[in-house]
Amino acid sequence: MSQDLTEAQISDVIYMALSDHIPFSDIKNQYGLAEKDVKTLMRTNLKTGSYKAWRKRVRDFGSRREHYK
Repeated sequence: MSQDLTEAQISDVIYMALSDHIPFSDIKNQYGLAEKDVKTLMRTNLKTGSYKAWRKRVRDFGSRREHYK
C-alpha cells in the first residue's frame, strides 16, 4: 500500500506515527493505511534501532492509554 504514496505522504505518515498524540485510526482515515501497514512502512523507512525504540514506546504507552496506537 505504501508504494502508492509519494515521498511527502510517506514523510507525513512517519511524522504522524512518531507523534504520541495521533492514533493509528487517524492515519487510516487520512491515508487508508491499517496499523500493520504503518508498522511495515516504519520498519522500511526507519533505522532498525529507531524502529525498535518506536515500537517499544508505542507498546509501553499504549498499555497506559486505551485508544493509543
